[in-house]
Amino acid sequence: MTPLKLRQVAIDTYKENVAYLHRDCPLYRSEGFQALNKIEIKDGEDRPPAIAVLNIVDDDSLVAPDELGLSEQTFAQFGQKERTPVFIDHATPPQSLRAVHAKIAGERLSQADFLKICEDIVRNRYSKIEIAAFLVGCAESGMEREEMLYLTQAMVETGERLNWGEPLVVDKHCIGGIPGNRTTMIIVPIVAAHGMLMPKTSSRAITSPAGTADTMEVLARVNLDLDKLREIVNHQRGFLAWGGTARLAPVDDILISVERPLAMDSKGQMIASILSKKIAAGSTHLLIDIPVGPSAKVHTQAEALRLRKLFEYVGDRAGLQLEVVITDGSQPIGHGIGPALEARDVMRVLENDPRAPLDLKEKALQLAGRILEFDPDVRGGQGYHLARDLLESGRALHKMQDIIAAQGAHAFPPDPAKLEHQVLAPADGMVTAIDNLQIAHIARLAGAPMDKSAGIDLHKKLHDRVSKDEPLYSVYAEFAADFQFAVHATEENNGYTIGMAGTS
Repeated sequence: MTPLKLRQVAIDTYKENVAYLHRDCPLYRSEGFQALNKIEIKDGEDRPPAIAVLNIVDDDSLVAPDELGLSEQTFAQFGQKERTPVFIDHATPPQSLRAVHAKIAGERLSQADFLKICEDIVRNRYSKIEIAAFLVGCAESGMEREEMLYLTQAMVETGERLNWGEPLVVDKHCIGGIPGNRTTMIIVPIVAAHGMLMPKTSSRAITSPAGTADTMEVLARVNLDLDKLREIVNHQRGFLAWGGTARLAPVDDILISVERPLAMDSKGQMIASILSKKIAAGSTHLLIDIPVGPSAKVHTQAEALRLRKLFEYVGDRAGLQLEVVITDGSQPIGHGIGPALEARDVMRVLENDPRAPLDLKEKALQLAGRILEFDPDVRGGQGYHLARDLLESGRALHKMQDIIAAQGAHAFPPDPAKLEHQVLAPADGMVTAIDNLQIAHIARLAGAPMDKSAGIDLHKKLHDRVSKDEPLYSVYAEFAADFQFAVHATEENNGYTIGMAGTS
């Protein structure tokens, strides 16, 4: 077959390998290549081919008729220089698609089925359309608890797995949906100050105003390589870093890249996603936080209890010692929503500042106490008191300062953004409801988390009494366009319900 000249095309195709062929390329006409077909790309050397979804272009400035263009991700994976001669061929459809079709038809998949699907996904043998079919099949047909276990194990097996060389490695995860819920940044220094190992790899925000990594980045570097993380753990017993630098359960990242635009949130996928990442990160003991509330991800206590049983089943059989706590998700936690404002709240708690939000402090202490009780030397029921002593004595603050210095401190954490709008109470009364989703939406419109200093500062919480025109919260934005979007959203729905005392 005629070789083509390799060309890098500066397009970010986000977790999908894409190749570009000119419509006037002789191979396009003679070999029957079509748009959205998958192709194999070889360079003449004895190594596995790269797999990519084919796009057909008509612009010579993008790809000439004698060239094959590769998106940024595909070019980096292929690992050859531009102008290298390459050969293309039709890709053989992955055999695991038969299992996907079976799942769509409502059949139960085996452990081997899930492993083969994950192997093909991580090797880029699935297009995003095929991944979407797999996700929809799992969501619509439902997953039995054994299938959730099989998917979790397959995700772990198709990526790297960290080993910290200790029998007790603790972690904590919240299923999300509650703005300002930045307890992890308080829990890690408390637990590390006690001497337990808590290497915390956290995510950046996808649909929320801030993730733990976004907020920690206000105070210190979070993009650290594995050698640096091991060095910090050896000295500090913990860190707070972005988890994207390690290849942990990479299938999960690919599935999420398809799942998010579809607004899918299946229970089986969520459980496999969370637990596979924790197992791959080397955790042995895990605390799961499930907030429950009208505008949280989980709306009822009964739903939370069902979810807890599934987490416990999969975690136990996957080798994790796991505990699930059900918490109040009826309103945002703390005062600040957005990276800089949340970092301010965290440091106020650690500094025992009288301005610290009491709900954030109390929730962090409760969760830290449960984690401390994983230590066999800590008696049941004593964890909370130990966590409080570590916080109030200043040992947790000192540990956090050491972790920040070890990761690389940022000297000047940003103040709130320069543009401010106060949202005022429309009448006298009491705050009877706060919509988590709407508050998070407004904070994102204001620019969070991309703009670290953007977000919302809450002045009133549930059951607080308010007078007409008293500030409920302040919106901060760095740029005028973001500011206008956020203000307009508050005018349409400010997220607060004001009623009379005793109403809801």
